[in-house]
Amino acid sequence: MKEKSVGIVKTEYFTFARPPKEVKLESGEKLGPITIAYETYGRLNKNRDNAILIAHALSGDAHAAGFHEGDKNPGWWDAMIGPAKAFDTDKYFVICSNVLGGCKGSTGPSSINPKTNKPYALEFPLITIKDMVDCQRELIDYLGIKKLLSVVGGSMGGMQVLQWLVSYPERINSAIPIATTLKHSPQQIAFNEVGRQTVMADHNWKAGNYYGGQPPAKGLAVARMIGHITYMSDISMAEKFGRVKKANKEPFKFTADFEVEGYLRYRGDNFVKRFDANSYLYITKAMDNFDLLEGRDIHNLFKGISAKVMVISFKSDWLYPSYQSKEIVRACKLAGLEATYCEIDSTYGHDAFLLETEEETHLVTHFLKKVFFNSEDKG
Repeated sequence: MKEKSVGIVKTEYFTFARPPKEVKLESGEKLGPITIAYETYGRLNKNRDNAILIAHALSGDAHAAGFHEGDKNPGWWDAMIGPAKAFDTDKYFVICSNVLGGCKGSTGPSSINPKTNKPYALEFPLITIKDMVDCQRELIDYLGIKKLLSVVGGSMGGMQVLQWLVSYPERINSAIPIATTLKHSPQQIAFNEVGRQTVMADHNWKAGNYYGGQPPAKGLAVARMIGHITYMSDISMAEKFGRVKKANKEPFKFTADFEVEGYLRYRGDNFVKRFDANSYLYITKAMDNFDLLEGRDIHNLFKGISAKVMVISFKSDWLYPSYQSKEIVRACKLAGLEATYCEIDSTYGHDAFLLETEEETHLVTHFLKKVFFNSEDKG
């Protein structure tokens, strides 16, 4: 039976923090007005207790499911969101928003600064994962939702899930952090820094002031190539490409001889068409600065929280290895939370959270049924 889709969807926009009511960010700087792009799927029920927030990863956006008018490809997690899918839109009201600092409708460095009528560029303030979550909470308030059934996300989305647990525990019934961490390791920071340096080394970057001209396409493409290597695994690369050489090799010494080279170049060039280089810098910096344990003892990190948690990791994920997910589970257990840990035996590496949808669907479906049943009892 062919899977059902949520069909044609439209991105919506919510604007808040209009002067003089600007938002004070973690950096101490103020920002406003702020626009958040978001999409919703399914319907909010009468009790307003069936809402699930999906948080996207670094290169994601609000378009998580369905099709935009004229598009051939659906949203980035379409296999998980829709009728009879993991996030069943016949049961749940699913929300996904583009993060603060993004470039797909939410306020970010490419947005117009109302004080100058020019793009913010590097005048945009530094942002954090907490700032992103604070904006999501504003959106949830605007939608009239007092408590979310669940907050779900992989990679950077998982960081947002964990931040929700700490910042707004009273506003969520459950949390599903996938392939993520309580804080970036030195290796994770190192990969992001190399990516940032490649962007800033591009002569078209011009200290962030490239709007209206040529973007730092080469630098951003290489940064994406580096990132994409970390998203895959040795096994998945061997299975997908092996050492197969390209049939249409160009007559030059350093063209892409191997299929894997051509693939990485394609991914890099494609990324440039849909993502802003300054957003890449700001968002990766927010990920690196994320440290939920900073100033907190792991024994007390989630103390007093009643939300149920399911942590998912993948055996071949070497970018966000399973030991980091186990640390999240340990923090939950030490605080007395009801926490489940699932390690999926996948060869896809970090990308598995986007690809292992059949296994994730099985886990998520049963977890949400249990949470929803309990929340209805309490209601």
